[in-house]
Amino acid sequence: MKRVYLDHNATTPLSRQSRAAMIAAMDHFGNPSSVHSEGRSAKAVIERARAQVASALGADGADVIFTSGSTEGAALALAGRDLQGSMIEHSAVKAWANTDLPVSFDGQVTVATPAKSTLQLANAETGIIQTLPQGLAVSDVTQAFGKLPIAFNWLGTQMALVSAHKLGGPKGIGALVMPRGTDLEARIRGGGQEMGRRSGTENVIGIAGFGAAAEAAAARLADGTWERVQKLRDLMEEALVAGAPELIFAGKDSARLPNTSCFMVPGWKGETQVMQMDLSGFAVSSGSACSSGKVRTSSVLTAMGIDEETAQGALRVSLGPETTEDQVLRFTETWLQKHKKHRARVA
Repeated sequence: MKRVYLDHNATTPLSRQSRAAMIAAMDHFGNPSSVHSEGRSAKAVIERARAQVASALGADGADVIFTSGSTEGAALALAGRDLQGSMIEHSAVKAWANTDLPVSFDGQVTVATPAKSTLQLANAETGIIQTLPQGLAVSDVTQAFGKLPIAFNWLGTQMALVSAHKLGGPKGIGALVMPRGTDLEARIRGGGQEMGRRSGTENVIGIAGFGAAAEAAAARLADGTWERVQKLRDLMEEALVAGAPELIFAGKDSARLPNTSCFMVPGWKGETQVMQMDLSGFAVSSGSACSSGKVRTSSVLTAMGIDEETAQGALRVSLGPETTEDQVLRFTETWLQKHKKHRARVA
C-alpha cells in the first residue's frame, strides 16, 4: 500500500533544495562567531540564508532573527507585552496573549486596537485568511508563508513569526521578523548572537536548510503551483459534497489557504476518521488537539460558533505541492466508503 500524505499544515516533507543546502552546510564546521576563516565561512552560510528568507518573505531591509521555530518566536515577541488575541490563534501565541477578541462564524477576528493586538494571517486548522490591520503588533504568518504571496513590508504588522518545517525546511528552525533596529528584549541571553536578540551558537545546518526552503517556496508561488493545488482542493470538496451532502465545511465562503479543507460530520468523531484513514494509507488530521492523551474539542471551531458535537467530527485535509489528482481522488473515494459504513452503523 503506497501511503498518501495529506497533512502538510502539520509539517512538510524536506524539500530537495533544503536537503542539499543542509548537506553542503555540514562542511562549514566553524563557529559563526569566530573571526578566522572557518568561522567566517559558517557565518556566510547564515547570512546567505537570512537574505533568502527575507527575500521570500518580502522583508528586505528588515531584521530576520533566527529562532528554534515559531513557538520560540512567539515567546520572544509576546512575553511581557499584554497583547490582545483570540481563541483561533496557535497555542504558542495564546500562551502569551489574552484571548478575548471576537471571532465571527466565518472565522474573521475583529481587532479594535492593532498596536496592542496579535492576529494570525492564516489558520492552520481551517485555512481561513485574515486581513491584517495596519499597525498590528505581531502576526503569526507561519501557515501563510510559502502558500500566499507575502510582503512583510506591506503586511501592516510590526513583527512576524515563521517556521521552516511548514514550507519544506527542517524542524527546529524559524525566525522572528521585524523592522531593522527594533528594540526587543532578549529572552535567551548569553553571547549576544542574532544581533543581541537571541543568544546561543547558531544552528548553521538548520538555517541553511531554512534559507533554501524559503527560496524554493518563493519559486513555487511564482510558477502557479498553488493555483493547481487549489483546483485539486476544490475538486475534492465537490466530490465529497456530492457523496455526503450533509458535510459542513469550516470557512467555505471565506478566503482560505489554497491547500486546506476542514469539514465535519456531526456524530462521527474526527479522531476515529483519522485512524480509519490512516489504516487505509492516508495521513490526515482531526480538528481536535490532543494533550497528555486527552482529546479536546477544537477551540478554533468553537470560537467560530460551531457546536461541540459538530466540532468533534472535524477532519482537516491539507494538500502539498506534490499532491496529485490521483491521490486526491483516491482519498475522496476511500473517505466516502468509510462515511457510507458510518451512516449504516448509526442508521
